[in-house]
Amino acid sequence: MFKRGRPKKYRLVKCDPKISQFSPRGKPGRPDEINLGVDEFEAIRLADFMGLTQKEAAQSMRISQQTFSRLLKRAHKLIAESIVCGKILKIQGGTYVISSRL
Repeated sequence: MFKRGRPKKYRLVKCDPKISQFSPRGKPGRPDEINLGVDEFEAIRLADFMGLTQKEAAQSMRISQQTFSRLLKRAHKLIAESIVCGKILKIQGGTYVISSRL
C-alpha cells in the first residue's frame, strides 16, 4: 500500500549528536522513553543553543520557516515531557541528511 500525501523533504543536519540518550536519575524501575528526532535536535541546537533566528535556522536546514517552527515546537514539547514526567529522552530517527557544508 502506498503512502498518501506529499513525501517529506530531507532536512540538513550538520552532524550527528554526540550523546544519543538522556536518562533521569532517582526514578525507580524502568522509565518510559521519548524519541526526539535528529532533525528536531538540530532545530533546538540552532535556535536555542546557537541563538539563530527561525528564518536563519530554517535556511540552514533548507526548510521553510513554518516547518522549522513546527519542528521546534514539537521538540520543546518532547523535552518538557521528558523532564516533567521523568522519561528517558532518546535522540534518533527523523527525516534528515548529514551535511558538513552548512
